Amino acid sequence: MAEIKIKNEYITLTQALKEVGVISTGGQAKWYLQENDVQVNNVIERRRGKKLYPGDTITLEPDQILKIV
Repeated sequence: MAEIKIKNEYITLTQALKEVGVISTGGQAKWYLQENDVQVNNVIERRRGKKLYPGDTITLEPDQILKIV
């Protein structure tokens, strides 16, 4: 499980995906979320602006888990 450390109150799903290198630009987020099942706290999420807070988990395929801290 990889950790994403944030300094602010929250981070968006697009920012998290960019942080771990899944996408390289914000424009790729829309495509990536339509083509792949990304789960936030075990619920499939399609909104690239979804706010993530410390304690949230993101599950990418294949079984890559990220935790917001």
